[in-house]
Amino acid sequence: MPRVVVDVMLKPEILDPQGQAVANALPRLGVSDVASVRIGRRIEIDFTGEPDLDRAREIADKLLANPVIEDFTVRLVETGETADARS
Repeated sequence: MPRVVVDVMLKPEILDPQGQAVANALPRLGVSDVASVRIGRRIEIDFTGEPDLDRAREIADKLLANPVIEDFTVRLVETGETADARS
């Protein structure tokens, strides 16, 4: 069954102190080729029936993201799909 994934990120013009802290720590780990880091959130929504992208967009716009400072994307993924690079 497909799942709806909402990715929420700060808008590009908004400072990201968490991302900046991670970027500043990378050289101490020996990583010197990363220009910047942005931190966001991934929310997974499982509907009881067929996934409803319009409903998910409404949920994201009204509840999951702050439209003043954040952008979001809504997409379908297959259950079990992951962004984990180690899998």
